[in-house]
Formats: sequence, structure tokens, C-alpha cells
Amino acid sequence: MTALTTTRARNFRGSHTAGRTPEELRELVSHVGAELELAPAEDIIEWAVATFGERFCITSSMADAVLADIASRVAPGIDVVFLDTGYHFAETLGTADAVGATMDVNLIPIAPAQSVAEQDAAYGPELYKRDPDLCCALRKVKPLAEALLGYDAWATGLRRAETSNRVIAPVVGWDARKGKVKVSPLARWTDDDVQRYVNEHDVLVNPLVYDGYPSIGCAPCTRRVAPGDDPRSGRWAGTGKTECGIHS
Repeated sequence: MTALTTTRARNFRGSHTAGRTPEELRELVSHVGAELELAPAEDIIEWAVATFGERFCITSSMADAVLADIASRVAPGIDVVFLDTGYHFAETLGTADAVGATMDVNLIPIAPAQSVAEQDAAYGPELYKRDPDLCCALRKVKPLAEALLGYDAWATGLRRAETSNRVIAPVVGWDARKGKVKVSPLARWTDDDVQRYVNEHDVLVNPLVYDGYPSIGCAPCTRRVAPGDDPRSGRWAGTGKTECGIHS
């Protein structure tokens, strides 16, 4: 396969898989997962757009816009879901705004049901310190699950090189918790692959990446990382927590 032309991509966006049961979607994954394992990221997204049409979206944490850039080249106007947790760094929000303003994507910011102030009133202030799992569930996991209700498949920038927990992340897999097809076009990419793509295509990168934050989450739960340390060691430092729950 080769990258789609704009016309073909828009035609594919008109197709959909509405009406397929979870069992049918899971069966679909079992047939194509191995076939796409070694495919370029562009081809993986092309397959997803051709298969799911408007019932496919990508998500982005706005650490960079690599996945959004690839997807916009394959399928201009593609939906990009961004979780606005209420706790983001200003740089992360700025990166999201820039992606929406400069790229051919449909940026969809998703906010939790409760504002930070409302959550503080209900659970007490600084829930992220006392119960980070619950805070992530309220501000990330649940909002994303609700945002994905209108889709059969979603793509994430998940990469196996990021943590040992993600080594077995399939390029195309079944997300049983959400009942969706989960696509990880960058699963096999190394840090060098990401940087090479950024350089070649002049892709937007969150400025925090160059300020000691190789992995960026909510501001209260993210710290700078010393050179040579695990890139994700700055996430929930000192808590033993390694994932927000979206990918686990």
C-alpha cells in the first residue's frame, strides 16, 4: 500500500463499520494484526481509515504531533481527540492549539465531567496526591471511554520503546475494556525514528520535551528527568504508579 491521495482519503472517510458487533470487530483484528505488524505507520493508518471510515479517530497527548501529522497526510480532516484534563502544562495546551490551527485535522478537546474545582469539592483538593489512580480514572480514563463511544477504532501514539509494560503492544489489537479496535501505528518506532520524522517533516513538538520532560502528563504529576534515566521516571515519581489506566 502507499499513502492515500486526498481524494481517496476523503472517500474512505465516508465509509464506516457501524453495525458490526464487538465479536465481528475482534475477529477482524485477528486476521489483520499479523499482516500489518511490519507495515509502515502510513499504511496502518490507511488500512484503519479504509476499514472504519468516520468511526476511526486518533488520540494525542500533545507531547508531539507525529501521529497527527502522519494521519493528516493519509486522511485530511481526521478526528484527533485530546484529553484536556484541567491539569495540563500551558505548553501542552499551546501545542494542542497549534495542532488544531496549523494541521488538516479535526481537533476534539475532551474535558472531564467535573472541573478541577468541582472535583476538589467532591473528593477534596489535590486528589492526584492522595489517590492518583482515582484522579486518572476521573480525568482521563472515563472521559476517553465516553469520547470513543461513537467510534469502532482508535489510534494511539503508544510505542514499545517507551516502557517495558508496552513491549507487547500490538500494532492492531483488541481493547477489551473499551470494546474497540486499538491501533498503534508507531508501536515499533524507536526514539530515533520519532526524532528523524520530526526533523524531516518539521513536526510540532511540545517545548517541554526539550526542557527535560521526555514523557509529559498532567503538570502536578510530571517531573523533569535526569539525562540517562528512564524517560517515564518523571511520571508519578515516588508513587510506584507507571500508567494512567488508558493503556492498562
